[in-house]
Amino acid sequence: MEELDAEPPLMVVPGADPSARQLCFAWGPAEVLVCETLFGRRGSGEGGPSSSRVFVVRRDQDIYIQTLRKLFNESHGIFVGLQRSEEELAGKSRKAQLVQVSKNYRSVIRACMEDMHQAAISTRDPALHSQYSTQVSILSAMELIWNLCEILFVEAAAAGPLLLRLLDWVRLHVCDVDNMVREVLSSENPSKHELFWNVVDVFVLQGRMDEARHLLSKEASANPASVNMYKILDDLMKKMPVPSLGNTQTLTEMELKWQHWHEECQRYLQDGTFASNSHMESICKILLGDEDAILEKKELMTTWYHFLVTRLLYSHPTVKPMELRFYAQSSMDLFLGGESSPEPLDTILMAAFEFEMHQVIKECSIALSNWWFVAHLTDLLDHCKLLQSHNLYFGSNMREFLLLEYASGLFSHHSLWQLGVDYFDHCPEYGRVYLELHIERIPLNTEQKALKVLRICEQRQMHEQVRSICKIMAMKALRNNRLGSALSWSIRAKDAAFATLISDRFLKDYCERGCFSDLDLIDNLGPSMLLSDRLTFLGKYREFHRLYGEKRFSEAAKLLLMLMTAHIAPCSFWMTLLTDALPLLEQKEVIFSAEQTYELMRCLEDLTAGKSDKQKFQVPGAEQGAICCTCKPLQLPENEKTALPSLVLI
Repeated sequence: MEELDAEPPLMVVPGADPSARQLCFAWGPAEVLVCETLFGRRGSGEGGPSSSRVFVVRRDQDIYIQTLRKLFNESHGIFVGLQRSEEELAGKSRKAQLVQVSKNYRSVIRACMEDMHQAAISTRDPALHSQYSTQVSILSAMELIWNLCEILFVEAAAAGPLLLRLLDWVRLHVCDVDNMVREVLSSENPSKHELFWNVVDVFVLQGRMDEARHLLSKEASANPASVNMYKILDDLMKKMPVPSLGNTQTLTEMELKWQHWHEECQRYLQDGTFASNSHMESICKILLGDEDAILEKKELMTTWYHFLVTRLLYSHPTVKPMELRFYAQSSMDLFLGGESSPEPLDTILMAAFEFEMHQVIKECSIALSNWWFVAHLTDLLDHCKLLQSHNLYFGSNMREFLLLEYASGLFSHHSLWQLGVDYFDHCPEYGRVYLELHIERIPLNTEQKALKVLRICEQRQMHEQVRSICKIMAMKALRNNRLGSALSWSIRAKDAAFATLISDRFLKDYCERGCFSDLDLIDNLGPSMLLSDRLTFLGKYREFHRLYGEKRFSEAAKLLLMLMTAHIAPCSFWMTLLTDALPLLEQKEVIFSAEQTYELMRCLEDLTAGKSDKQKFQVPGAEQGAICCTCKPLQLPENEKTALPSLVLI
């Protein structure tokens, strides 16, 4: 596993030359906009012609890596599940459930790491291979840190079980031995293989006694002269006291047993029992916790924290959590020997061993390439009630601060923004404010996406954002001459003025074409038609057409007269309404009563006298005060038509 970079890399803008031109920048919601400027330059010709290029620098590039999508998507489900189960996490089961949540996070990291590793193997592009390999290294470091935090903070393992957990931690993250074991065991004569004793030593260094004894049995079979030494060493390894999770013995009993065993090992070493076999003698020294003997195997351990766990196993197996800091620091000093300064990963692990949670989070924020790790780890630690005393560093809730940063990065992605919504939902102090600001910046490219955003806003009663989205979509539909969609969006926005404008466009379209478009929408306006007078007129006028088509002439006539006398129809449309009355007047049976006929005549007089100028609806191209109407009247079959009634001739 590669180490994390000692310092975060400086931001390099491709194509920009800072030495030739000054750069200015502005922060966007999730990116930096950088442009070249002539500010401060001497002479107009210096440096060649100016550039008008603008560079976009994203602050969280990892969310655009396709192979990391699993990490973001699956961890989102774990996060939401943890928030919802908070009320259920109580009593003795609370710790167990939180540990399981932590393991679920780690399983997602490992699955993503394996996918990335396969991608690195399969690609032929050197640049992609390098990128994938770097991500594998980062994910491996993330799992290593998370696993240690799980042991020390989430599970809070006590003395005894603590060492067992640390042994599992080392075994999981030091995988080189597995390759060596396969190579040795696949050979014809394993005990003669050049790596045989290396494998045995690694097993011993990791406390894998059964596997070490199994390999040593092959050495005893192949070399009868070493049988006696093998039996003694095998017996020592078999009797080695190790803490057990299910053991009821106290720490004092464990320490007494370990002391007796330690003295027995010391006696065999002093007697020269293993003097004739340097490999077995070296193993016996390791069992005694000889630091020099363990450090001789430095190349097999590769890391100081492996050395730390081995040292604890053979010198202080009942180490208490608060004692770890002293052993960790001395182990790092002994292992590194002042040859090099600690890498960021070393600093993070040391902070964990010192139980400095705030320092762990701070160093991870600096060293890792995205906010995913610190946001989710901090949330988990907060659920463990471990961060209350650390909030003062951020001036507010540290968990919320990091979740807001992570969710803000998600919102810069074209699809991951939907995950960010849930993270904002679980930030009680500033989450809603952030959500409102970011939701307004989502590009509404399609109606499907707009409906998703709208549903999110409606569920959270974000009324202002709902109106804004509906207005934007209504305007887009209107520009594309999709009147039905525009009207639907304006109704959803409850925008009376815009609904009036679109209703006028419907009426104009009817005048030009002689029929309505989007009949299904108009027929099913329901109570929505009350949003504006013009929309009410549109809905009722369409209802008049429907009644007429069903030959319900009396109802149609009554509705038509109401539309004229209620003054909700645009004045320029009155001629159309009067024209629509003609087929009803031409019927053989009397449709309009005398009183209704007088009302029609009064409307015609008002229209010709220009008494309703203040209500006139101006059609583009019409002169002021003129009556412009190109509407086609309702048509009847030829055999039902009669002479025009006297009303039209007045």
